Amino acid sequence: MSASPDPAGRRRIAPGVEVSVLTVGASALGSPRVDDPTAQATITAALTGPLAALDTGNNYGRSEERIGAVLRALGGVPAGHVVVTKVDPAPGDDDFSGDRVRRSVDESLARLGVDHLPLVHLHDPERISFAAATAPGGPLEALLALRDEGVVGLVGVAGGPAAMMERFVRLGVFDAAVTHNRLTLLDRSADALLDAAVEHGVAVFNAAPYGGGILAREPQEGVALTYAYRPATPEHVAARTAIGQACARHGVPVAAAALQLSTRDPRIVSTIVGATRPQQIDDALAWARHPVPADLWDELATLVPDQRVARTRRSMTLSHHQEIR
Repeated sequence: MSASPDPAGRRRIAPGVEVSVLTVGASALGSPRVDDPTAQATITAALTGPLAALDTGNNYGRSEERIGAVLRALGGVPAGHVVVTKVDPAPGDDDFSGDRVRRSVDESLARLGVDHLPLVHLHDPERISFAAATAPGGPLEALLALRDEGVVGLVGVAGGPAAMMERFVRLGVFDAAVTHNRLTLLDRSADALLDAAVEHGVAVFNAAPYGGGILAREPQEGVALTYAYRPATPEHVAARTAIGQACARHGVPVAAAALQLSTRDPRIVSTIVGATRPQQIDDALAWARHPVPADLWDELATLVPDQRVARTRRSMTLSHHQEIR
């Protein structure tokens, strides 16, 4: 792996489309738990600060609506920034047809107040079968048609199961992909997917580098740990303890190591870090710049839980279609 790059450094993924090494994730900014002034301040910081990309989605509550309000106040997407979104079924509906994809894009355009979307991902296709996703008249065909029509600039796929994501990437039709929770200090199961993306020229965004928070915050007594939106396995808990001890010996915050594992991987174009207040963007920038000695990386590589055990426990807990980002 290479040294950790400048988190605000730009990377070109297509003519006229650049992202930064860190992308601000806006999924939680659609939640009613975040009040309007805080959401507005966070979105404004993301769109006017050093980071170039803001990631949202059609089914992220009020996220697109709130981003659109800030964009109107700013007079549009600021130069040098991009807003990335995703197509989804309507809330409470299982329809993920080609027609639904077109409606999803229309909804995003209206909420954001723009007439073009630079990058749109097919979101969580594990909700339907691979055959249904790629069928004539299906969601992928509709999204590719929107790219051909110029409504969408680039087309990506965002999902959970690494083997499924690799299968989509190997179709050779995508410009980008989002993987989440599969390249972290606790899970390296995205390796084959990342190699396939390099082979096919697909720009990879790595989301949830903190595993949903277990690698960003210190464990608290009496508070159950979760990983990838599920109860943490005993293997994950033990590994998190060992990781914390290793990082403490080297004077490195666990969050800094968790973030830089992703940013220093040359196969990853941008790492998505969620934020619900401006300070979290500043924290991510600081963690991405914190010195991490080479020998700590060597030690951390030995602490990854057994992937076979982790996958078996996850499959016994919840099925893939229940995963959300």
